This record gives sequence, C-alpha cells and structure tokens, in this order.
Amino acid sequence: MPLGESMISSLKSNNSIKLDKSSRFRKTLGGYNKNRKVEFDFPEANNELLEQIRHKTRRDSKRQEFIFVTFFLLFFLLAVMVVYYYDVL
Repeated sequence: MPLGESMISSLKSNNSIKLDKSSRFRKTLGGYNKNRKVEFDFPEANNELLEQIRHKTRRDSKRQEFIFVTFFLLFFLLAVMVVYYYDVL
C-alpha cells in the first residue's frame, strides 16, 4: 500500500509545516494569560457631572436635528425651484 503510506506521510509533513495560529494571539493585549487580572479605573460620577453630560447630549442632539432639518428644507426648496423653472414634470 504505497499509495496510502504516501498520503499519510504527506499529511504528516503538511501538518508539521503548518503555522501555529494560536501563537499569533498570545502577544496581543489581553492574550491567554489566565493569571492576569483585568482592572478598570472608572471615575466616580456625581449628580452634577451626570447633569452636565445630560445637558450636553441634549444640546448636541438638538443641534444635529436642526442641521438635518435645515439641509432637508434647502434641498426640498431647490428641488421645487428646479421643477418650477425648468418645467421638468
């Protein structure tokens, strides 16, 4: 059975040549070290800070909504003007 033996030997040699893919992730942040303790240092949030964040997000949301509505109206008016002046429809 030389055919079977050659197939087995080529599979073994290919397996030995193959890269160890698990070693690629060992050097990344975190890795596979089970003894490593992940700790995060979160700042304490008081009521004043949360209120500031709430006001800032509301202000940003209103600003984005205003910009969106303004551009939509300008685009709509431009489309109406094009249809009216060039008699497209």
